[in-house]
Amino acid sequence: MDDFSVLDLFLQASLIVQAVMVLLLVVSIISWIAIFERYFNLSRIKQANQAFEKEFWSGKDLNQLYENIIETPSDELVGSLRVFKHGFEEFLRLSKGQQITIEDLESVNRAIRVSLAREEESLMLHLPFLANVGSVSPYVGLFGTVWGIINSFQGLSDATQATINAVAPGISEALVATALGLFAAIPAVVAYNRFASDSDTQLQQSSVFGEELASILYRQTVKAKL
Repeated sequence: MDDFSVLDLFLQASLIVQAVMVLLLVVSIISWIAIFERYFNLSRIKQANQAFEKEFWSGKDLNQLYENIIETPSDELVGSLRVFKHGFEEFLRLSKGQQITIEDLESVNRAIRVSLAREEESLMLHLPFLANVGSVSPYVGLFGTVWGIINSFQGLSDATQATINAVAPGISEALVATALGLFAAIPAVVAYNRFASDSDTQLQQSSVFGEELASILYRQTVKAKL
């Protein structure tokens, strides 16, 4: 039997198997784009969290810290930076022209919770897609394989002699679909597990920071009332 390249197997495959191969290849490319985007974005959030919290706990005045970040573009407001800006912004709004009460702090807490919800939405971007690719792609590839094998055995009805050479090319092209399904699924599953864990860590870090910020603002309010 002559050697077959992957391209030869693709060109000789049935239309359905070719469609499955193209679909899996496109999905794999998109998933790799999503993987790189998530990797660089999570790295940026981690670095921003570390830098901002280091500055926050250095003892700098909160008003000065707020002035430093007030002009920060919205796409750069990530993690603890986002939580601080929105929470302290609400605190300043409530304290303008009047003495803020402890009851008013609930509004600050709501602003912090909303900021955390938006942060979670940002952290989870593309993760459902990677999860779907990881879980569905093998079955799509298996469908292409089964379809190709069925076509191969149907071709035996026209053959004068049933030999392995008659069905081997069809089975080979069918198995390429399974290989492509695994090629798309494995990186997506690994990336999803890694990014989901990193996202949970970053969100937990921002959540703890939000609690600490609320506690600081509470102490400031109580101190001002004394």
